[in-house]
Amino acid sequence: MTESSPQPALLEISDLRRSFGGVVALNGLALQVRPGTVTALIGPNGAGKSTAFQCISGVIRPDAGRVIFDGQDITGLRPDRITGAGLVRSFQIARGIPRLTVLENLLLYGQAQPGEGVAAAILRPAAMRAREEALRERARAVAARLNLTRVLDNQAAALSGGQKKLMEIGRALMAEPRLLLLDEPVAGVNPSLSAEIASHIGSLRDEGMTVLIVEHHMDFVASLCDPVIVMAEGRFLVQGSFEQVAADARVQEAYMGRRVHA
Repeated sequence: MTESSPQPALLEISDLRRSFGGVVALNGLALQVRPGTVTALIGPNGAGKSTAFQCISGVIRPDAGRVIFDGQDITGLRPDRITGAGLVRSFQIARGIPRLTVLENLLLYGQAQPGEGVAAAILRPAAMRAREEALRERARAVAARLNLTRVLDNQAAALSGGQKKLMEIGRALMAEPRLLLLDEPVAGVNPSLSAEIASHIGSLRDEGMTVLIVEHHMDFVASLCDPVIVMAEGRFLVQGSFEQVAADARVQEAYMGRRVHA
């Protein structure tokens, strides 16, 4: 009996390049994200991680290279089209609307809202109401899994920093992602909440979701992410388990700014 071949990459980036004036942010970045993994993208400040996220999610266009998601070339597509394809990102700073409740913020990101079209609202009111109720049920379920039920009717402005982080993840989940990009999901939160967020992400992985994370907190990465991809100077540097990359002299050199001898 032969071993089954590995699944094809859900996300594949090849020769991605982006400059801002004379500053090269991405210099031929290439990486792959396999389905069903929680993959970390790490590197020293200025490595190009945020620019890579921006290019993948359509916020900015790369100068060259390709972004392939589930076999489809999404390079340079608008963010809404990329989200509609199932690749959804969160932001380091929660982007909810402060005066809306948590429930209303979650509902904003539900997919296929018939009430957004005048014709559907007039000609198919029953279908519109049914979809709206389905979205409310989904929002309540998302809030429950993220321990946000008790603040569902609170304005977003009244949430703690950690609760805003959870709401930001919930916003992304409302868009029904197949690949979730998380930008520093535990930045500025306490260790207890960091562990809670790690548990939520691990549960999503166990249910089949694929997650790509940019994060600077190495304890969080070590506890959750495998594989870990390291970037330096806009390029792929090395990939492996956290223990493997932490022991790699090239990674130590990139972070410390000096050559480490074996």
